[in-house]
Amino acid sequence: MSSGTADLAWFKSSYSGTQGDSCVEVAFAEQGVHVRDSKDVSRPAFAVSREGWGEFVRFASKG
Repeated sequence: MSSGTADLAWFKSSYSGTQGDSCVEVAFAEQGVHVRDSKDVSRPAFAVSREGWGEFVRFASKG
């Protein structure tokens, strides 16, 4: 994972509550999708390929 994730535009799910619920944030970059813990953004994020992210979203949408 390259440094410089602080400059990315991070997005939290619209399903995430305001009660401090467990959630992740994602940022889309040219080289892939970065994922981090929304409750502790100081922890390292990880990156996956755009294809891998697409597979995850399709899987998660099936419930």
